[in-house]
Amino acid sequence: MTSPVRVRFAPSPTGLLHIGNARTALFNYLFAKHHGGTFVLRIEDTDLDRSTDESIHHILNDLRWMGIPWDEGPDCEGPNGPYRQSQRLPLYREHADRLLQQDRVYKCFCSPERLEALRKQQLSKGKMPRYDGRCRSLSREEISTLESAGQRPVLRFRVEGGPILFEDLVHGKMSFAPEGIGDFIIFRSDGMVAYNFACVIDDHFMHISHVIRGEDHLSNTPRQVMVYRTLGWEPPAFAHHPLILGPDHSPLSKRHGATAVSQYREEGFLPGALLNYLVLLGWTSPSGEEVLSMERVAEDFSLKGLSKSAPIHSRKKLEWLNSLYIRKEEGEALLKRLLPYVEKAGLSTEHIDRPTLVRMAEILKENLVVLSLVGEYLGIFFDEKFSFEEAARAIVMTPVHRETLRSILPIIENTPEVTEDVWPSLHHYMEEKTGKKGKNLLQPFRAAVTGKTRGPELAKTLPLIGKERIIKRLKLALEIS
Repeated sequence: MTSPVRVRFAPSPTGLLHIGNARTALFNYLFAKHHGGTFVLRIEDTDLDRSTDESIHHILNDLRWMGIPWDEGPDCEGPNGPYRQSQRLPLYREHADRLLQQDRVYKCFCSPERLEALRKQQLSKGKMPRYDGRCRSLSREEISTLESAGQRPVLRFRVEGGPILFEDLVHGKMSFAPEGIGDFIIFRSDGMVAYNFACVIDDHFMHISHVIRGEDHLSNTPRQVMVYRTLGWEPPAFAHHPLILGPDHSPLSKRHGATAVSQYREEGFLPGALLNYLVLLGWTSPSGEEVLSMERVAEDFSLKGLSKSAPIHSRKKLEWLNSLYIRKEEGEALLKRLLPYVEKAGLSTEHIDRPTLVRMAEILKENLVVLSLVGEYLGIFFDEKFSFEEAARAIVMTPVHRETLRSILPIIENTPEVTEDVWPSLHHYMEEKTGKKGKNLLQPFRAAVTGKTRGPELAKTLPLIGKERIIKRLKLALEIS
């Protein structure tokens, strides 16, 4: 690769950052990092009715949280800014006027009503909707008359010539017939630039070498290639990766569950796990490994490694990866991640010393696939949240298990202290006295002491509950009727 690699991620700030778009940002970032290039963040906010500063704020925060930094962008201006399209209108207008003077662009006064009727007519005949060129040959006098009457035109690009050819780095050689495209709008009647024109101007003046984006943009590329060539510019290299599909093989949407990065963040997915998962959707490590650091991925990443097949979103696989990343967290770092979810459950931890909180976190992490699940286990350690879940209640009410608990109670009462070191001998003694082993012993004991049928390892959990509370909960279980 002879020229410097410069890539861009260009979201429209009309909502939350979708994980599909985050994946596109990740691919661009990894490609830039692999080649020692530059990653540009550009905000495409030309849809003034739907674009908001709040959305921009969320997008930037989500990218930072995920660990996808940019080298140039709206909050770290570089030599090719500004990095918001709404602030670059004079540049677009200058080049639109240039094409207008060259007669490569013309003014179109067709009303939205006429265009909609034309679209329906073409569809009814089984044709692909496209503009019919009605305003292509308007005279200067006709244009002047229409403008004097207050009609505001759009600017349309004249589509002419033979097939539009380009090489896609994922899909290979591409060819589009011009008659299937039709003259397209580059400036709207409200004076705002259209997407296919603005991104060409920006990518050229921001010196973008590679455009890596979803294949939903593949149909836009021939239009953009025509604009490049008409302006006498060399197009960048294009790579269109397949989009993420839901389990039913339809485009991933809200009906499949969470789709926004912020939703996964709030639920308690770790950024490293989400990055790891997203990169595996359509890319395979040469080593075949699945648990990968981004540093490792950046070393191996290539566009040739992107699959042509659409990946299927798997919540189960994401949770599996996330559970691995949670288990890798330790000490204060782990506690810092969990505390917001503890506080969200309405619990104050100020009365508990830090080392004890860290021990609780270390114990609970083995049972978490997302951090927010910690709320389900807080009752084990916090009396104000303790209760018997339905299945645990049914267990302790079973006559045979009740008898087991009655036998266990005096054993605990006569044990000086319940510690992790004492547990093996205590467990053995309970087996001797009750005549029960394995599930028949531990299932009712766990249900009575923790209020749950499953959870963290008892040997580590019991010392933090403490002898007094173990006794109290055994008695409480025996009182259930």
